[in-house]
Parts: sequence; structure tokens; C-alpha cells
Amino acid sequence: MDHLPLQAPGSALLLVSHHLCPYVQRAAIALAEKGVPFERINIDLADKPGWFLEISPLGKVPLLCVSNSDGSHEVLFESSVICEYLEETQDGARLHPADPLTRARHRGWMEFGSSILSDLWVYETTQDRAQLEAKRQVLASKFATIETELKSGPYFAGDSLSLVDAVFAPIFRYFDVFDTIGDSGIFARLPRVQAWRKVLSETPSVKAAVGPDYADRLMAFLKRHDAVLLQQPSVSAA
Repeated sequence: MDHLPLQAPGSALLLVSHHLCPYVQRAAIALAEKGVPFERINIDLADKPGWFLEISPLGKVPLLCVSNSDGSHEVLFESSVICEYLEETQDGARLHPADPLTRARHRGWMEFGSSILSDLWVYETTQDRAQLEAKRQVLASKFATIETELKSGPYFAGDSLSLVDAVFAPIFRYFDVFDTIGDSGIFARLPRVQAWRKVLSETPSVKAAVGPDYADRLMAFLKRHDAVLLQQPSVSAA
């Protein structure tokens, strides 16, 4: 019978992951920013192990398995819960503002990022050109909203990476691959968003949140879904 892989001695945290999942990337970025040692195991979501189904109430990743001193384990699910737990329990860089009002606003923008991921799922999997264009316009509108929120940067709220950045970095990573297919025009005339996207792409914790074969895996995913995005012509920025 398969079973939950045990953490190596000295490692209290195990991140149960999938190669492409943007929600997993949030947790991986937070762990890296805090300098917390952890192990990571990728599973096949098309063939979920029995041990995973036993401990994942929603059947989704990420999961964070926390080892207790007595050898028992606790399992956290949902990326936002995992990131909040790490912020509250781990040393290292602070990823949430200290001010309660500002922190609440950051949580709101994290939810906004999650809404973009919902749009992206349709955008990348649809086989209908009209639906692709409709979602392209929705995405362009949402990024235009973010443009008005961004200030001098380089990160969402200034000099330090926050959990909002951890949410948006995986979103921008999608477009790093999509841009090799054609220019969607989504980021046209959004200089602050473009600058933010570039800084995040160069941030070590963001780069390390996926494997070197990420782009190949995402392209294979698009092909399996017969995504019309693969035939999307470039959109003029004019």
C-alpha cells in the first residue's frame, strides 16, 4: 500500500506539490523567502496516490505536512491557509504588512489574484475562439485595475516581496510561456505591471518555485487540451 513519504531527519515540513500548480508555487515562494528548510514531492493529479486522497479533503494541492516532535503529522490544505501559517510561525522575512488595515487590503488583492487564475484556466483550456477573446479582454481589464494600484515598486508594496507578490508571480509565469506563442496584447500600455512582472521573474524564490521543465510541461498541457490559445495570433498593441 502506498503511504505518505516521510520527511528526512531535521526537516519538519513537506510540501505536496504538482509541477504546474500556481497555488503550490505561492507556498514554495513563501518558504524560500523565509529561508525555511522543507521537502517537496510532486504527485500526478491524473492518478492521485491513495495516501494523498486520505489526507487531502479537497483532493487538491498544495498540502503542507507538519511534523510534530512526537513523530505525528498535521496536514494543512489551501494555499492561503498554508501561507498564513508560515507567516505566523516561521522566522525570516515578513510577508504581510504589520498594519491591520494594510494587511487586510493585501489579502483582498490576493483574492483578486485568485480570480485571475480562474479566468486563466478558461483562457488556457478553451477550444472556442470567442471565449478565448472574451477572457483575453477580462484579463486585460483586471491587469489594468492592478496598474492603478501599483506605485514605485519594485514589488507590489515597495522594496520587499509580500504574499501578494507570491500570488501574482505564478500568474505572470504563465504569460512567460504564452508569449512564446504570440503577443496577446494583455499587458499593452501597462508599464507598472510590466516592470513588476519582470522583477518577479528575476527573483530567486520565484525562479526556484518550479522545475526547469515547467515551460515544456505547460506546452504539453495546452496540447492535451487542444487549446485554441496555441493558434492565437498576436494582437496589435495599437
